[in-house]
Amino acid sequence: MFKKLKDGVNSLKKRVEEKTGIKEDDRPDEIPEQPVEEEGGSKKQASEKASISTRAKKFIKERKVILDEDDVDDAISEFKFDLIENDVAFDVAEKIGEDVKTQLVGKEIKWREDVGEIVNESLKKSILDIFTSDFRFNNYIEEKEKPVVIIFVGTNGVGKTTTIAKLAKYLRKKDYQPVLANGDTFRAGALEQIEKHGEKLDLKVIKHQEGSDPAAVIYDAVEFARANNYDVVLGDTAGRMHTDINLMDQIKKIKRVSDPDLVFFVDEAVAGSDAVERAKQFDEAVDIDASILTKIDADVSGGSAISIAYATNNPIIFVGTGQSYDDLREFDPEWFVDEIVG
Repeated sequence: MFKKLKDGVNSLKKRVEEKTGIKEDDRPDEIPEQPVEEEGGSKKQASEKASISTRAKKFIKERKVILDEDDVDDAISEFKFDLIENDVAFDVAEKIGEDVKTQLVGKEIKWREDVGEIVNESLKKSILDIFTSDFRFNNYIEEKEKPVVIIFVGTNGVGKTTTIAKLAKYLRKKDYQPVLANGDTFRAGALEQIEKHGEKLDLKVIKHQEGSDPAAVIYDAVEFARANNYDVVLGDTAGRMHTDINLMDQIKKIKRVSDPDLVFFVDEAVAGSDAVERAKQFDEAVDIDASILTKIDADVSGGSAISIAYATNNPIIFVGTGQSYDDLREFDPEWFVDEIVG
């Protein structure tokens, strides 16, 4: 995962190392001790040699470089381009680049310190800052009055319905009782798809006739959950392009009628800058609370997750890692950043 972005990070580290003149391969471990002269030499000569050796080792140990703007400007500029090429939005690339530059300029680097590790820590701090959120899904579900109502929005073909089924199984494992609501009432095959998931996972599916009002379906699912002590309502909606004004108005109506506790945006991690733009538009329309990214296992860039979190100022809470119902993992920012910077 994230191979291209990893390559960009490694390039940044090499550029900074070249500017400092401190490279891992160039660092001598120690200056060897000079043997004391046994024959044909005086104690004074031996003492002088030992003194020179001690001073040389002290010089190496204490030698340091203080980074200034000239040392990092070119490296940071190149790194910003690397970020943008890997689906990191321009403003996000600017933010990360400037964060890292601020942390590096004026940094005192000693001879034996790992320059690459210093760059790593600067990057980690900047990216983790983007992912910082107080929202904890499991805590929310546990503490919120039941049923918790969640609707899922996104464009066509990104794995939204399958993600809902995966999340239903995830909730089941935690002893919650979810019910599915087929709010995708217009797409041919949508009802069959969600019913098939329901059968495989033994889940209740609330549905209406094809072409019916999706807001009414989700409303009925909420009423069913209340009457039958279900814990969570997972409401599917039709995939729609963020540029389709009529369909975006419809999703606003669905939210208004169903009054959900949470709205989750679903898209593919591999969709790149398109996913970022869609997230922004859906956030403006229905004020999303969090995002779920599918196909993270196939993502060679990693930029979408960073950019979506930054653009919406909301967390990534789950990522899809495969085809089975168990291939849904809680998103861990520390894991994500470690995958990128090593």
